[in-house]
Amino acid sequence: MLKTSIRNKLIVLLLITTIVPFGSSIIITYLYTKGSIEEQVVKESSNLLYQGKVNLESYINELNGLTLSLYNNPDFINFMRSPSKENNYLTIGIVKNIVQTILYTGDTINGVRISFADGDRVISATKRSTVVFSNRIKDSQWEYFRKAERSPYNMYIEPTYSQEEENINRSKEIITIHRAFRNVPGDEVLAYISLDISPDKIIDLSRNLYNPESEEFYLLSSEGEMIYSSDRDVSDDGNNQKWIKRIMDSKDVSGTLEWKEDAFNGVMMYDQLPASAGGWFLVKRVSYGNLYESAFSVAKINILFGVLGLTLVVLATLFVSFKITSPIRILLTNIQQVEKGNMKVQAESFGSDEIGILGFRFQQMIERINHLINREYKLELENKTNQLKVLQSQINPHFLYNALQSIGTIALKNKVPQIYSLITHLSKIMRYGMNMEEDVVPLNKEINYTNAYLLLQKERFGENLEYSVEVEDELKAVQVPKMILQPLIENYFKHGFDIRDGVGRIDLTCYREGEELVMTVRDNGVGVTESRLREIEAHFKADAWNKTGDETNIGLKNVYVRLKLYYDHQATLELGNHDEGGFMVTMRLPIRMEGEANESNHH
Repeated sequence: MLKTSIRNKLIVLLLITTIVPFGSSIIITYLYTKGSIEEQVVKESSNLLYQGKVNLESYINELNGLTLSLYNNPDFINFMRSPSKENNYLTIGIVKNIVQTILYTGDTINGVRISFADGDRVISATKRSTVVFSNRIKDSQWEYFRKAERSPYNMYIEPTYSQEEENINRSKEIITIHRAFRNVPGDEVLAYISLDISPDKIIDLSRNLYNPESEEFYLLSSEGEMIYSSDRDVSDDGNNQKWIKRIMDSKDVSGTLEWKEDAFNGVMMYDQLPASAGGWFLVKRVSYGNLYESAFSVAKINILFGVLGLTLVVLATLFVSFKITSPIRILLTNIQQVEKGNMKVQAESFGSDEIGILGFRFQQMIERINHLINREYKLELENKTNQLKVLQSQINPHFLYNALQSIGTIALKNKVPQIYSLITHLSKIMRYGMNMEEDVVPLNKEINYTNAYLLLQKERFGENLEYSVEVEDELKAVQVPKMILQPLIENYFKHGFDIRDGVGRIDLTCYREGEELVMTVRDNGVGVTESRLREIEAHFKADAWNKTGDETNIGLKNVYVRLKLYYDHQATLELGNHDEGGFMVTMRLPIRMEGEANESNHH
């Protein structure tokens, strides 16, 4: 159906030319928006992580500065080098003062510890207790002391852990900074200074780096241990270890990582603190769902408007296609009806465009063909009827020709040339009238036939009849239907000529007027009244094909019928009275007869 229907092809073509560009526009817009949003989010997140890194680095360096400031106190250094002075009251006061000064320097410092390298002495203080001297270091601390000792910066930050508060049955989160205090300029470790830090400030700094509704944030140690997580339910399962290990293995201190797994499908941005500040990793994760949420919203709006637009396009396409193809379908239906022999086409409007003009021309063509077929049929019928009448009313024409020739010979032998001339004219008239091979003849033949008829009438009425025939030379070759002049002249002798009224006169004139041949037959008879004129016209125009009824003006009616057969509405037959008296008949015919070549050889 698609291959044969113009309507379906047009619908498909219009839909493709609208849906494809519109759909492509939505897809391209979505992809561009998606890419732009991803680029923008990554850029903004990277800048935000960098700013967070600067703030964290500044904070940790501030804490490191507290432990490094001890190198500027000679009394403390002497105490560390000669721990035997711890029984000196003055020295003990100096140490307590130093420890308490560090403890109360910042709100986030919860405790200070000085663990001597020999392992049997510890000086500690918290904000809930005074400075305490003890003789034992916890075994769990030595692991972190060794890491600080191996660090090029003599510092290690212990990840977040829970610590029981003194005299209160609850725990709190603590981050501890350990520093190996060396006997400079030597390399000997004298003690390990530990600061217990509340993570509140780190958490506050971290919260400014992400949107909790759509993003995740992680703070990792240089070894991949979790220091802070925006997701309280996160655990160190295999899925987390994969992406953490991926970041740890990266040689870049900052970058972007795309991750596609069931647990997380999105983009990770990370940045690393310098090793002097602990080497922590700041990691920000944004899922594709949240990342492209605005792009999805834009796409949904575009799709919504696209659906509305496409609906209008489809309706407009259907309207246009039906508007264009409906006249074509009507035209096709008419063609099918014509193929079946039904020459009556639908008279529906085809519109005013090219298709409408085509349909209108087709309708005119079919009407013309139908008219020609009817005319051909009626001509055929008329000719056969005339032939039958000739056969019924006339004796064998060869016998008549031979008989007339014999009479003419006798006339010549008896020296009566006038009789021979009359017989010759009569023979011409009979031969012309009985020749059924021609329906259309040159005007010159019709004039010769009419002249022969008038000569016979002149011989009959003598001086009581006068006539004239005027024909322009250029018109003599014009094709006209046969036997259209003589019946008009004969009508005068039947109804208008009376020898008692004096000399009768009849004039035949043929001239050109534009593209028409005008022939007038005018007499000086009594004429007709207006009422009789209308009656005659009504008689032969009302039903030109009805041969029954009044036979009074059968000649006029036959001429009118022949004109309509050959010219239809292009020819006219006008009756009237002449201004100078008498009856006048005027015929107007086209100079060129439609289908002239074919009509002249009809039989």
